[in-house]
Amino acid sequence: MEAMTRRDVMVAMMAMAAVAGVAEAQNSMPQTPATALLPKGGEFPTDKSRVFRFGEMPVTPNANGGWGRAVIHGTLPTGEFVECHETMLPPGKMPHPPHQHPNTELVLIREGKVEYLNDGKPELAGPGDVIFTASNVMHGMKNVGDKPALYFVVSVGKQS
Repeated sequence: MEAMTRRDVMVAMMAMAAVAGVAEAQNSMPQTPATALLPKGGEFPTDKSRVFRFGEMPVTPNANGGWGRAVIHGTLPTGEFVECHETMLPPGKMPHPPHQHPNTELVLIREGKVEYLNDGKPELAGPGDVIFTASNVMHGMKNVGDKPALYFVVSVGKQS
């Protein structure tokens, strides 16, 4: 299977923004781990089209030995909150315990093998697979492979 390109990620982000337009209204957004990746000054500007240069995206080490690379974090002019980041998850690790939140997420697996906990039910996912997590569904993930897992998270929600 071919590796996912940055163009594929941006297309997925646009698709998620369209999905969010018909999603249920959500009152608040909890802080996501990617908020720690933000540049000084807070949110990325979302009112102008642009290319996010991979080498310019800030990278932050995670406590589990992995790292995160911020792409975008902010509210679109149409009112949806959007956040995207890349994560490297070491073998045997979880990014955080299972949780739920009002925003909707897509996880685009680039490399590695992960076990996705979908409301407590484990499902395997690998390169090229896309995990969809609906609003308020309990979910989690663990790298069950012997190599690092690389994936992009695209999160979209309605701001109140």
